[in-house]
Amino acid sequence: MRLAVFDTHRYDRSALEEANADFGHALTFLEPRLTAQTARLAEGFHAVCSFVNDRVDAATLELLRACGVRLVATRSAGYNHIDLEAARRLDVRVTRVPEYSPHAVAEHAVTLVLSLNRHIPRAFARVRDWNFSLDGLVGFDLAGKTVGIAGTGRIGRVAARIFRGFGCDVVCFDAAPDAAFAREVGARYVTLEELYAVSDVISLHVPLTPGTHHMVDAKALARMKRGVVLVNTGRGALIDSRALLDALKSGHIGAAGLDVYEEEEGIFFQDLSGQVLQDDVLARLLTFPNVLVTSHQAFLTREALGRIAHTTLASVRAFERGEPLINEVRVEQVRPA
Repeated sequence: MRLAVFDTHRYDRSALEEANADFGHALTFLEPRLTAQTARLAEGFHAVCSFVNDRVDAATLELLRACGVRLVATRSAGYNHIDLEAARRLDVRVTRVPEYSPHAVAEHAVTLVLSLNRHIPRAFARVRDWNFSLDGLVGFDLAGKTVGIAGTGRIGRVAARIFRGFGCDVVCFDAAPDAAFAREVGARYVTLEELYAVSDVISLHVPLTPGTHHMVDAKALARMKRGVVLVNTGRGALIDSRALLDALKSGHIGAAGLDVYEEEEGIFFQDLSGQVLQDDVLARLLTFPNVLVTSHQAFLTREALGRIAHTTLASVRAFERGEPLINEVRVEQVRPA
């Protein structure tokens, strides 16, 4: 099957080409992100492959449908960049990769916590300048601290197990608490308000929905412990970035580790080193010594890339053969009750 792969980077191409040895699709790799301005590049293709920072809105889908596209296979777990209502109206099927490597994302979340706590970026920069002073580099033992895991899906559960391995007291919040999981790892479920109030470290692992958009706003930040370490490897818009700026400036938030950012579209995954950053909020966040931003790389391991590529191409093959799409996303599945 002819598949147009948008927003392609070297690591995507390598993983997809290797996985395609098992499928034999005709892959065309395109550098531009998939938007209404680039959708015409899919002329003559029956399927396209998108990524999280593409903009697959109604206008894009209408153009894709006019080009003959019948399937959008997003190589991501998240699908908030796709207008599922428009996809249904236009009879365009949508698939995703619900699980690739929960270990990759969970381990990156823990990496952000450790790096912030022990001031690793600051210490590294000092030593590179032959400054071996330890002033200002004091951290804290993770053992005995309370870590709040917001969202206990596949990734959140792995994160909880890792933090328990450090000797942390883990509290969890989820819309569907799993008592068996809590007993297994020695954690306990609490309300979101209690999680905010008691946690020394908070790690976000919930999907982006209308109900979770800006779940960490000014009010939520005010409920948190002074000095809390806040980490987000989920979706950028879970956090109100301007409210986070204010909480950092006041000193209420001790540190923030962000692998995602709510306005990352058009910024993350790009080399902008020769340009002036136009996003004032992100530019301000990057000035804080207690903020660590990575460019949506939590998923970026060999194992995860291989799983993403294989699952994506398997969905394309199932569509080609008229088989059930086990990873399909429909608008009726994600509408709030």
